[in-house]
Amino acid sequence: MRLNKFISSCGICSRREADKLIASGRITVNGLVPLAGDSVSDTDRVCLDGKEITLKNSLTYLAYYKPVGTLCTKDDPHAKRTIYDDLGKSGSLTYAGRLDKDSEGLLIITDDGKLIDAMMRGRNAHEKEYVVTVDKKISADFLSKMGEGVYLSDLDKTTRPCKIWATGGNSFHIVLTQGLNRQIRRMCSELGMEVLRLKRIRIMSVILDDLNLKPGEFVSLSDEAVKKLYQETGI
Repeated sequence: MRLNKFISSCGICSRREADKLIASGRITVNGLVPLAGDSVSDTDRVCLDGKEITLKNSLTYLAYYKPVGTLCTKDDPHAKRTIYDDLGKSGSLTYAGRLDKDSEGLLIITDDGKLIDAMMRGRNAHEKEYVVTVDKKISADFLSKMGEGVYLSDLDKTTRPCKIWATGGNSFHIVLTQGLNRQIRRMCSELGMEVLRLKRIRIMSVILDDLNLKPGEFVSLSDEAVKKLYQETGI
């Protein structure tokens, strides 16, 4: 098995992040630093930061309602509160599509590296839906420009066309199929708007309102929900 796939299958991270771990020298195989593209067998001892990692026998799938002010991180020693404080555990659990500190809403958290990897592939264009409130009245021109794609000057990139519709004088729903860092906030800023509230309400077929969660709470996804995610990601 390719080393990056092995690390992902252990539930550590996606294959892309596994490649970064390998390149940084944090992975060893039988005490030696491997090369990118190396393979491992059942008899090899693979370690991350000196601690052996192994393939998991069972996997965890959680839906979590991230509150405003909670960080999506494991490694920031200065963070006042992280999502893992609410979960009460971290281990190899990770997520696909972070939410920034000032945003709230749905996260899917799992140690299934294969699923995380598939969900994070931008070319797969998996939908994520948000409810957004801004500081000014929304116009038809604003909705049109957001829907067509916005050039983000600081990233030198234009966002993909997306679905968007007004839900109030200064609020809207938006469905994205990519996950640029702070994308909605950047899009709004380019068009002269400041985001006052941002809440993710859906990731693919998982809908936050269906889960009856309060901020900071989580629930295990049903077998049916996990199966549907596998179908949607093509794995």
